[in-house]
Amino acid sequence: QVPLAMGAGFGAGLGLALASSAFIGGSFVLKKKGLLRLCGRGRARAGQGGHAYLREWLWWAGLLCMGVGEAANFAAYAFAPATLVTPLGALSVLVSAVLSSIFLNEQLNVHGKIGCILSILGSTVMVIHAPQEEEVSSLESMAEKLKDPGFIVFAVCVLVSSLLLIFVAGPRYGQSNVLVYVLVCSAIGSLSVSCVKGLGIALKELFSGKPVLKEPLGWVLLVCLVICISIQINYLNKALDIFNTSVVTPIYYVLFTTAVMTCSAILFKEWQHMVLDNIIGSISGFLTIVSGIFLLHAFRDMPLTPNLLPLFLQPGRTDRHPSCQHQPLLPSEDKGSQSADEEEQEEK
Repeated sequence: QVPLAMGAGFGAGLGLALASSAFIGGSFVLKKKGLLRLCGRGRARAGQGGHAYLREWLWWAGLLCMGVGEAANFAAYAFAPATLVTPLGALSVLVSAVLSSIFLNEQLNVHGKIGCILSILGSTVMVIHAPQEEEVSSLESMAEKLKDPGFIVFAVCVLVSSLLLIFVAGPRYGQSNVLVYVLVCSAIGSLSVSCVKGLGIALKELFSGKPVLKEPLGWVLLVCLVICISIQINYLNKALDIFNTSVVTPIYYVLFTTAVMTCSAILFKEWQHMVLDNIIGSISGFLTIVSGIFLLHAFRDMPLTPNLLPLFLQPGRTDRHPSCQHQPLLPSEDKGSQSADEEEQEEK
């Protein structure tokens, strides 16, 4: 039994989420290709304060792809559960890694290839076991959801914990602990996804001819979204400036996705009517994606040399001696006793 909402809405949301990952992943490669072309011409690099990339069409093509991808991701939340859309964002990392190895000659080692396969498998499992969220088709029903005591308690906890992280933990541990700023981004990010979901519903109503612009909730959600995104960008940049990208990216993905799934479960009751096997399937798919992203990032600069392989798999090994595990114990004990006897005779 698979609780998929296999209607046009779910299919559109899934397609938009996959298209978003493809466009965003490709945008990084296009922008990188444009920057490398400028570097080959001897122009000032962007990291050195140069702005020559603004006259490079490949960079603009990458920016356009990213804009299309973000718009598709925004629209996907209006059709599919956030618990499905957010984890699928990991596929953009996969697309970027694969295209970089093809067009930028960047190395994709064995760990990276295994990570890509795990990400695809995990995404497939999550699609199969995707939770069925409660129907929210209007801003009125969205307002009722936002008034739910469970969501209010969650939002208050997120705001209080974020303030403590920013003003108490940040000055003390922000420079030494990667979790401080990443936790701020993840917690605030869960609220921003809820705002995106509400705005997506508002846009659907707007296109259907309803007077949405007169509804104050839509404007409140827009303001909250701008504030949340500003906070996310600020503290994510701080984390990336202090710590290695290969450390920040997988941790941020795990914490952000977990926070979004928790928020969606409370706000939209996505997990309420799921059977046990689908709950286990969704969690297993998410953990599989996490494992793939970790392999793709944490070991991307580690070559798989023959020395890391077991002895029997190393090329050129001619050792054919039996291992110690297959040698009988008795002869070795006899040899040990004989050597001990010889030592005693020499002493005498």
